[in-house]
Formats: sequence, C-alpha cells, structure tokens
Amino acid sequence: MPGLNPEAKPRRTISEPGYERWEGQGAVGYLTLAAISATQLAEPPDRARLVVAHECFPTGMLGYWVRPLAEGGLVSALTATSPPRLAHPEGGEPLAGTTPLAIGIPSSGGRPLVADVSMGAVTHGDVLAGLARPEQLVPFGGEHAYKAFALAVGLQLLVEALAGSESYGAVLLVARPEFDPVPGLRERAGGVRLPGDA
Repeated sequence: MPGLNPEAKPRRTISEPGYERWEGQGAVGYLTLAAISATQLAEPPDRARLVVAHECFPTGMLGYWVRPLAEGGLVSALTATSPPRLAHPEGGEPLAGTTPLAIGIPSSGGRPLVADVSMGAVTHGDVLAGLARPEQLVPFGGEHAYKAFALAVGLQLLVEALAGSESYGAVLLVARPEFDPVPGLRERAGGVRLPGDA
C-alpha cells in the first residue's frame, strides 16, 4: 500500500488525562490500533479518554479492537475513515467512506456486548473478495439510505475534524463504566442473539 512503511512504529505524541493523540508514522492502521488498544488496557483512564489517531489505515473490522477493551472492563466507541466509497443515495461521486462504528460494553456476566456496523449495504472487503458487486456498495437502508449516508458523513467529518483530512484516521472514546446494563439486557432478550455474540 502506498505510504506504508513496514519498519514504522506508531507513536503517542500527546498524553493527557482525558486525551491522547497518536501518529501512525507510516505503520499499517492495524498496528496503530493494536498499540492504542494495548495502551488503554495498560493505562486505563480515571474516568474517560478521547484518543485520536492520525495516519491510521487500514483498520479492518473495528469490533476486533473494542472487544478486548470491553473484556478488560472498559466501555468504548471507535470509528475510522477510509477512501470515499459511499455516494449520496440520489447518486453522484462517492463522498464518504463506509465509516464503520464499533461499540463495546463490558458485562459482569462475562460476555460483553460488541456492536460493529459499516454504513454500507455491503463492505469494501466483500467487493474485493468478489462477494458483492461495486455498485452494491451504497449506504444501507433501501429507501431510508439517507440515514446511513448522514451517519457516514457525520462520522467521517468527526474524525477529520479531530485527526485531519489529509490522511485517514480513527477516533476512540474509552471510559470506565459506572453501571452494568448488559446482564439486564440479556435477561430481557430471553436468549436472542445479541450483537457480538458468537
């Protein structure tokens, strides 16, 4: 991939109690998120922390990164940018990436809830693997696709406002939970498969 350096190591450039900034420095995004995730587990916030990653691409399935945080007892939400792949539901040039969003919630019951969604009806990986056609990569929701498009654009600009728009980035919110809602949800769900269940 252009711009990637196999020798590069991501680096934390700002470390404050409620904020961190990381630079990928040419490392593949997976390595940047691995370093960020490991650091949050080793040095959890007193209450909450916003983590911004610049030069962080590709990131893959974001649920992979929030699951260990949830298993380690931390609430997290993670989003990331990618090349523009989603056009407005009415057509035109792609304006936003598939802008995935993953949320991890720990549970005293031992099984965290991990929600991981992309704003596309299919993933770019499905297109690359030949499992979907490029024209199927549209905002999900059919006649309500404008909702997924709005979320894709909002998340895209959130990351760009914090990480910069000249390179792809990621934004992670990590916090210590004050309540334990997952066991009650599982009880109400009555055995229905919840997000992140195997």
